[in-house]
Amino acid sequence: MSVRTRLLGLIDVLMRVPPLFVIDEILKIQMGLATSSMSSPVSTIVENVDNITVENRTDDMQRLVHEEIEFYKVISITTIKFFMCLLGCIVAACIFMLWTRHLVIVYKYILSVGLIFLSYWSNVSAINLIRENPNLLENILLDPGGIAFAIIPHSMAQWMMGAIFAYIHSGPRYDLIQKILPFSFLMPLILASLPFMPRALVKHSPAFAAILPLVLSKIALWSSSFDVIKTIFNGYQHAKNFATSFGLSALVENEWQRLNVPCVLRAFWIIRLCEELVTLVMSSEVPLAFMATIQSLLVSGCETVTAVLGMTSIVSLICHYVGKLFQLFLMSEDYDEDKSIGTVSAILFYILALQTGLTSLSPDKRFIRLCRNLCLLVTALLHFLHNIVAPLLMSLSAARNPSRKRHVRALTVCLFLLVAPVFLLSILWSRHTPSTWLLAVTAFSVEVIVKVLVSLATYTLFLLDARRQTFWEKLDDYVYYIRAFGNSVEFCFGIFLFFNGAWILLFESGGAIRALMMCIHAYFNIWCEARAGWAVFMKRRTAVHKISSLPEATTEQLVAFEDVCAICYQEMTSAKITRCKHYFHGVCLRKWLYVQDRCPLCHEIIMNPDPKQGEKCPEEQPADERPAPIADQSASTSSADRPNTSADASIERTLNSSVNHL
Repeated sequence: MSVRTRLLGLIDVLMRVPPLFVIDEILKIQMGLATSSMSSPVSTIVENVDNITVENRTDDMQRLVHEEIEFYKVISITTIKFFMCLLGCIVAACIFMLWTRHLVIVYKYILSVGLIFLSYWSNVSAINLIRENPNLLENILLDPGGIAFAIIPHSMAQWMMGAIFAYIHSGPRYDLIQKILPFSFLMPLILASLPFMPRALVKHSPAFAAILPLVLSKIALWSSSFDVIKTIFNGYQHAKNFATSFGLSALVENEWQRLNVPCVLRAFWIIRLCEELVTLVMSSEVPLAFMATIQSLLVSGCETVTAVLGMTSIVSLICHYVGKLFQLFLMSEDYDEDKSIGTVSAILFYILALQTGLTSLSPDKRFIRLCRNLCLLVTALLHFLHNIVAPLLMSLSAARNPSRKRHVRALTVCLFLLVAPVFLLSILWSRHTPSTWLLAVTAFSVEVIVKVLVSLATYTLFLLDARRQTFWEKLDDYVYYIRAFGNSVEFCFGIFLFFNGAWILLFESGGAIRALMMCIHAYFNIWCEARAGWAVFMKRRTAVHKISSLPEATTEQLVAFEDVCAICYQEMTSAKITRCKHYFHGVCLRKWLYVQDRCPLCHEIIMNPDPKQGEKCPEEQPADERPAPIADQSASTSSADRPNTSADASIERTLNSSVNHL
């Protein structure tokens, strides 16, 4: 990417930041809904109604009517403020979503209007300075460093503002007007410098000087009003057609990339943080303490919804680079998982902020809640890191990878994933009393430890199998039992976290978002997992029952057969005999029965000798309708293709649970 492209991208990002500041300031004043000012008239009216007596009924009723009028005035003003703030948010959001060329036009118009008011203010200040020294020429001759030194910068600034306005304004560009514009900005200073000028004319000259630029700006605004409506309509039509053709999610993703939302939010939050830091430094009379400053910046960095979005983008970036760092350490190339870490971390952090009402808390409580949310995010990040290292461990053990460096790095990450939760829990339990939040962090951390231990146990079994000279028939049973234990523990923790969240919902802090997340958690992480686990258990049980009904090959039969298993190409010390007189390992045949009930070699039905009604026997089927023969497999199939019911789904399940459990 060239420097010019990077520079244009940076400018595009910075141009989209000001609308976010407008929305942020509107949210700071709570959309104009000043609850404290509204509560006092209501309470006063209620109190006066209770205090009405028979003796002074007339005076009290008049006072009550007057207070009712004041109350309705407050309601009316608050309603107007709310709709004005709502309109401001809508306009700022529309400006934020404009194309870059339209943004340039908007900022040129805003800058031109700003130059008019800045010129007016500068002219008024200079004229007030001149009025204090009525003999201007005499003062210039006698005291060159006095008033003349103060007027010259004003004159230069007015000329520069006039030249800039003439260059950027969107009004009519006639040659005569373009030449007059710089002099119109300078006219008040020229009139004030001339002797014997009427004071009233000099006083009102800044307003007269602003008439021509304002007229040009008005003409530009009215002439472009049709273009504004046309742009909004075209944008709506584009969004509608895109959503109809490709779907709403594709539209959101396309606009997300076009607007470069994460970078804009990061720039907004960093600028906002710097502004808060400068305000703290300028307002403090004593040196600032480091921790107190950090606490104040973090609290102010999540006081509005837009600020929380900015902090979310920063958290997402940090988690993304943490995942990238671990992938570089592991020498892994799974870039999809790296991208998902940043995305899901951002979703998790923002949902936690909304779920806990972070923006509505007092500063002290907000800081405590933010720290707790970050602790939950750290535990979720440990789950994401396990999802990176677990498939790598399985591939290293199954592929008989001789690179010790990769094995050592993967085991080092596993050691870190075992030590980090223990260290975190020891700190939290030593400094906090037991609570529902602490129990959730503990359950989530212990779940990480169990998952790492399960991965290490499976990795160890595969390594032992790779160093054996004979086929290990019990390996798949051991792997199944270990993974079943891990999945059972994870399921139990899911149930525990559901009841923990229900307690929080009922007795601590309820809310629609928390209730919705509880329902999502109950469905996806409890009901769907229980149903899937039960289906796997019943499928395995059925396969075991079918295998046990097949006859076991004797030693004499195996010696006479003198061949390898047609599924795994390994020697057979024990085997099962199918109805079609083919020999297979019992474990291999059981895994085959997970897929279909036909023999891998001749495609006869293995168990059921009677075909179903309407179904042809395999011998009666045409050759092109029979199932295709099994593909050739290498000798390493036995170790590489172990049944892993949660290998590919583990990442998705953990990402969902990290959002829903918390």
